[in-house]
Amino acid sequence: MSELNWQKSTFSGGPEADCLYVATAPDGTIRLRESDTPNVILSTAPEGLAALLRHLRTAIPPIQER
Repeated sequence: MSELNWQKSTFSGGPEADCLYVATAPDGTIRLRESDTPNVILSTAPEGLAALLRHLRTAIPPIQER
């Protein structure tokens, strides 16, 4: 398997925080991993991830600033 080019999500915290990393595999699937468990990798089709994000944006009320 070729090396993936992991990118830290812009929604992740600073260098000490828990971070989400995203990469695109050669077969076009999206790979996700968390900094706490970098050997555990979730693989999904771009369409599946897009559908999940659309659902989360519409189903969960935004967090109110205090």
